[in-house]
Amino acid sequence: MKILYGVQGTGNGHITRARAMAAEMHAAGIEVDFVFSGRAPEDYFDMAVFGNYRTFQGLSFVARNGQLDLYATCRNANFLTLFRDIRSLDTRGYDLVITDFEPIVAWAAKRQGVPCVGFGHQYAFKYDIPRYKKNAIAQWIMSNFAPAVTQLGAHWHHFGHPILPPLIHAQAMANRAHSDQVLVYLPFENSEAVLDWLEGVPNYQFRLHCKDIEPGVYGNVEVFPFGRDLFQKNLSECESVLCNAGFELNSEALQLGRRILAKPLKGQIEQHSNAIALDLLGIAKTSNVLSSEIIKEWLETSRVVQISYPNVAKAVVAWLQSSNDISVSDLCESLWRQTPNVRGIDFKYDKDTQPIDVKSVTACH
Repeated sequence: MKILYGVQGTGNGHITRARAMAAEMHAAGIEVDFVFSGRAPEDYFDMAVFGNYRTFQGLSFVARNGQLDLYATCRNANFLTLFRDIRSLDTRGYDLVITDFEPIVAWAAKRQGVPCVGFGHQYAFKYDIPRYKKNAIAQWIMSNFAPAVTQLGAHWHHFGHPILPPLIHAQAMANRAHSDQVLVYLPFENSEAVLDWLEGVPNYQFRLHCKDIEPGVYGNVEVFPFGRDLFQKNLSECESVLCNAGFELNSEALQLGRRILAKPLKGQIEQHSNAIALDLLGIAKTSNVLSSEIIKEWLETSRVVQISYPNVAKAVVAWLQSSNDISVSDLCESLWRQTPNVRGIDFKYDKDTQPIDVKSVTACH
């Protein structure tokens, strides 16, 4: 089996998910070529697992001071290059194309009639799940950005639909969290403002990962550069996580059992929708703004939540090799059956029942 696998390179969540899939595909003997788009080639790091991967410019968004900058996003978009890359990419030598919200492989496969599977969090939004509904244009863009005939969406709960649990990369490090240690990853915020907020909460030690402050110790804040191994070490040692409302890091934090405060990137409907889901499930605290007072209150009043999600990557690779002998609904039912209920949240998925009212999934508020 030979697969072309496209990965959205904006942020690190899609890449983290692809790492887990790459390892399972290699173990299963699947030949796979990876394509990444959405950031400059020199900005990728720790990519050895992907072999001789290719990169394209693709499309990406621009954020400033915690807010999506639509003008800069449109100004930086090179649609002529995008269309040329879609037309030039040959997908016909592959048995299957997989897109993790990566548009070039998705549209190339669509043009050339090659089977394409959409795999990732964004594909859960084809169903009636908790979502931010105030921006119809953004919803249309998300639905058509990277089309796929078969769609495997993932979320923290199935909400009564054939949606997979989160795919979380297995961690080799020990889970030894310290109660006074806080991991901070807010790449879309102003880092100097973040540093000021953290210094205003002196009873905790913060480990801030960012690219625009020199690494070092600043009072109760230690600044680290980007890097997967160091980031995972800090995640394993911090009981609390302060981050944006992206999907992958919040999923990892829930799997490890972390106290979470998530701030959605303003104007990014996926993150606003994620914040709604986190609030509805009662598994994290969210806030549209941050300050020292909000961070302090969160650390002193919020609880730790842990959800044991199964090995989704291994199950999906087995499903890909099954030649459609297993339905998506059966795959989802099997995986959610392996997810223990948590504090009033029932994760059981029954493919033969009607979709549930999303407001009834949990008693935790």
